Amino acid sequence: MEIPESEMFRTVFYEHYPVVRRKLAALVRDEAAADDLAQDVFLRLYRNPPDDPNALGAWLHRVLTRIGYDYLTQKARERRLQDKQELLFSAESGPPSGEEAVLSKLDQEDVRTWLDGLPERDRQALLLRYSGYSYTEIASQLGVNSPVIGTLLNRATHKLKQQAMNSYPQTD
Repeated sequence: MEIPESEMFRTVFYEHYPVVRRKLAALVRDEAAADDLAQDVFLRLYRNPPDDPNALGAWLHRVLTRIGYDYLTQKARERRLQDKQELLFSAESGPPSGEEAVLSKLDQEDVRTWLDGLPERDRQALLLRYSGYSYTEIASQLGVNSPVIGTLLNRATHKLKQQAMNSYPQTD
């Protein structure tokens, strides 16, 4: 007699869920999130089980680690966005003075001019990075491999600095 597939999944779930949940709770340090993420792990198992049933433990560990790190990355991105928003909408800062507004506008115009002097790919890479995109997302947008994004951004930043230095007269 063959065990039905749903019964096998139920057995695996009850056997491995406590370990998966405990590891996720230790990784993300949030009990409620660990519950949700553990469900995601088992949903992936149900939809796309490993080819080798003997490697189930390793498969679960790899998937739970990936899901946990994705969650942490998302939370870090949300915190950075929230910090930026709080900085922008801080009630303490009040409206800028006329002089500050003019200087800020001049700075923005300078940066736009410097960016316009860069090659298209460098400009796009810098704009995407400072808009909060990850290296993987930038690579996808630019149609390049992820490993080269760090080098590309470093070179683009160097070129931008050169543009800025060349726009101001040298004083001796």
